[in-house]
Amino acid sequence: MGRLIIVSNRVPSPHERVQPVGGLTVGLADVVRGVESLWFGWSGQHAEGAAAQDVTCETVAGVTYATIDLTSAQHERYYEHFSNDLIWPLFHYRPGIITYHRQDLAAYYGVNDLFADRLAPLLRPDDTIWVHDYHLIPLGQALRARGVTGKIGFFLHIPCPPWSVMRVLPCAEELLRAMAAYDLIGVQTDEDARNLGECYEVMGLDPTVRAFPIGIDPRGFEQEAKDNVGDPEVRRLRESLRGRKLIIGVDRLDYSKGLLERLHGYEAFLKRFPEHLRGVIFVQIAPPSREGVANYQALRRELDELVGFVNGKHADFDWTPIRYLTQPVPRHLLASFHRLADVALVTPLRDGMNLVAKEFVAAQDDADPGVLILSHFAGAAPDMPEALLVNPYDTDEIADALHQALTMPLDARQKRWRALRAEVGLNTAAEWAKRFLSTLEASAPSS
Repeated sequence: MGRLIIVSNRVPSPHERVQPVGGLTVGLADVVRGVESLWFGWSGQHAEGAAAQDVTCETVAGVTYATIDLTSAQHERYYEHFSNDLIWPLFHYRPGIITYHRQDLAAYYGVNDLFADRLAPLLRPDDTIWVHDYHLIPLGQALRARGVTGKIGFFLHIPCPPWSVMRVLPCAEELLRAMAAYDLIGVQTDEDARNLGECYEVMGLDPTVRAFPIGIDPRGFEQEAKDNVGDPEVRRLRESLRGRKLIIGVDRLDYSKGLLERLHGYEAFLKRFPEHLRGVIFVQIAPPSREGVANYQALRRELDELVGFVNGKHADFDWTPIRYLTQPVPRHLLASFHRLADVALVTPLRDGMNLVAKEFVAAQDDADPGVLILSHFAGAAPDMPEALLVNPYDTDEIADALHQALTMPLDARQKRWRALRAEVGLNTAAEWAKRFLSTLEASAPSS
């Protein structure tokens, strides 16, 4: 295999210390390390017009970051509207809130064509191309149309719904046919693979679809957690607890993460188990994302109101039950925050995988590990049965799990954590990439 070409909607700046929480960037950062590779995608900047959309390249530690700017109109229609007002909610089983316009579909294909136009001249014949996520479903087809003959794989980081949900999308068959141009389609779970296979069976197509659950670099994250326990910010958090138990949630601000349901569950916990009042603090870190999308603006208002309501109802003069942070926290601090926590509350309504759950496990102190509470609907759940699994729509079940976690004996916590740590150590980011890429190299060319 020659170079590894990574293509994603957004290319992270190699100089940024604060990176997005979880998700694609975290998973791929470990993949490109030490490999001759090129990472291509949007710069995050807006161009004034098509004439300003040339490729900018920067090489850092052996990785070439190749980026282009998008116009404001392209970003609005391709990213905010089609990708995040339509594909994201639909693939997260929320067809009731999708918004479809043909102009947005045209812009979506237009940006994928632009990516193909700018990427194709940078490619070598022996490159292996790995395209990522729902923003770029048609890119493989566009690259084939421009004469690219090498292996092209695609990985969907979000859930894949069954045909009964997928068919709500007016252009579902068109998009699925475009996706079939890839030599290999990877998804997070066996359920996602079955759902996508069902869609193609209805259409009479049979592309290669496989489940490859993504992981993290557990040793690296554990080391970050240990190395930064003395950081002044970590000390501030520890001292501010004053011996209270710490419950932590770390998510992008997104309706798929079940944040409202989580807070209702926490309030039910405070009501039903008053022995924990003034003895616990819930820190929820939720940096905003997609702030131009109306559904996200509404969610933020609801969260602000709910946090204020819960704090106003239950707080005492020397205790506030919820600390709600919307600013991003550097990854090295998050690692140590996880290590301090007694409980992680990870309760998405639907999630492709959820790497935060795995990071919490990796960060724990084996002498006194915390407890992971995890939604049944997270992609990680089938491989993490030793977590306390909950239905995020059941506030009483969340309350019960919080009480169980906070009162669990040390030996029981250690037994659960050891099993979880073994799984996290088995399915790492490096192993995920190795499995996908070796399967791609062995795959037959797409028809």
